[in-house]
Amino acid sequence: MTIIIKAIVIILLGFIFFSLGSALYFLMRDRENSERIVKALTWRIGLSLLLFVILIFAYAMGWLVPHQIS
Repeated sequence: MTIIIKAIVIILLGFIFFSLGSALYFLMRDRENSERIVKALTWRIGLSLLLFVILIFAYAMGWLVPHQIS
């Protein structure tokens, strides 16, 4: 189960970085139309919140265990 959760986390991080990159691209290229920037950043925030909820849920279910600092 931890492999599936790790894959989901990696995929979501990829989508988050893609959304952030597209917002940067729209910021540099579309000076007049800021709606595309807002949509890209809104997607990034939504995906980040989804990732946070998935991580908390996986920790609560015992699928992810933090490493102990020695």
